[in-house]
Amino acid sequence: MVLLGALVNGVSVIVGSLLGRMLQRIPDSLKDTIMKAMGLAIIILGIQMGMKSEHYLLVIISLVVGGIAGEVIAIDHRLNQLGSWIESKAGSSQGNGISQGFVTATLVFVIGAMAIVGSLDSGIRGNHDVLFTKSIMDGVIAAILATTLGIGVLLSFVPVVLYEGGIALFATQVHRFVPDELMNQSINEMTSVGGIMILGIGTNLLGITRIKIANLIPAILVIVIIMYLM
Repeated sequence: MVLLGALVNGVSVIVGSLLGRMLQRIPDSLKDTIMKAMGLAIIILGIQMGMKSEHYLLVIISLVVGGIAGEVIAIDHRLNQLGSWIESKAGSSQGNGISQGFVTATLVFVIGAMAIVGSLDSGIRGNHDVLFTKSIMDGVIAAILATTLGIGVLLSFVPVVLYEGGIALFATQVHRFVPDELMNQSINEMTSVGGIMILGIGTNLLGITRIKIANLIPAILVIVIIMYLM
């Protein structure tokens, strides 16, 4: 089943988020410490991923072009609007809590090498091991995020399943037309672009920056197009 890995990942986010909500009564000082620890860990992960590139100039170009496209489309604004709409339907009294949790968790779960590589493995080889491993990690992260960012984290399972499932379905066809060497090179460059975005998520969680990371998402597609053209 091509979508098995994506579905398991979605379920892990739900379970982890529910567990986190059960633990939400922990002291605010402990929540703050946990959130800062998460921010630091995400920064280190982003740095490691960002170093994967063999064509760093192309990564920079992709981020610039992708950032321009993201600003024009206003992806960050639309994601926040979606979170606010969900918030209004749920009758939430948490201010922008649902919106913030939804957007932050979505970006953490979908931007990264494991989401891309795991989904490609699911579609091309029918091997879900990478996504199963990611599911365990995401479940733990969801539990931690949900203690501080609320129920919005749970709702991120929808874009996670759609994103990974879409890549898996696409991969069932794309491997017929794209050579393995080009695929591997593209994954390295996508990993680097994603790593820089994950680094931004970490600094946002620490309150160091307020980068609209979602507006950089088109950069992942831009780097793939550049690699194909080269």
